[in-house]
Amino acid sequence: MTKSMVVAAAALAFLAMGWPSAAQVVLRLPTDARVVALTFDACEQQRAMKLDTGISDYLVAHGIPFTLFLSGRFVEDNAAAIRELATLDFVEMENHSYDHPNRMPRLDDDQVRAEIVKADDAISRATGRHTQFFRFPAITYDARTLGIAESLGYRVVHYRWEVGDPDPRESADRIVRETMEGVRPGDILIFHINGRGWHTAEALPHLVDGLRDKGYRFVLLRDYIKPAR
Repeated sequence: MTKSMVVAAAALAFLAMGWPSAAQVVLRLPTDARVVALTFDACEQQRAMKLDTGISDYLVAHGIPFTLFLSGRFVEDNAAAIRELATLDFVEMENHSYDHPNRMPRLDDDQVRAEIVKADDAISRATGRHTQFFRFPAITYDARTLGIAESLGYRVVHYRWEVGDPDPRESADRIVRETMEGVRPGDILIFHINGRGWHTAEALPHLVDGLRDKGYRFVLLRDYIKPAR
């Protein structure tokens, strides 16, 4: 079974458990053009993590658009680096909760709101920008938590499939191969830039070259997704 098939099976399992339809959650860009959005989760839980500059330096040096989904604590621990990236118009900074609780449906309403609002506060203090898109930690949500995020003015942005770059066994070659095999026009690609994408920096130049050879361009989420506010 391929990784994309595993993700699809998991989604069906969520629905069987009474999870909400993904119709309200953005899983891909609404286009058939050969474009992809590179997104990187920058989060931490329980211990401080550092920005993987092997990834960010490469993307910045080559002017490649990318989106960071940031947890509030990660921003506070990497404020100088985030502030510098925020000066670039081809870098998006978006909301990935404050503490990165992997099971947000276990939180009460006030706690869910606080996770989202505190993250936006931390990001806006560091960057001067407020966030428009939200990604649930571990893409774990239910109708209630999704409704809270939307009530705060967010579009929830996840992804259609993923490579497992937080797994140290996921080699650079495998990351590139899985991406080339799985990518489709309009895909939102998900990687990690918090030190847990073990081989992502090594894979990235080959991944970028491979996608360009296939005729893909790199875009920001805001280029194709209309914010809710």
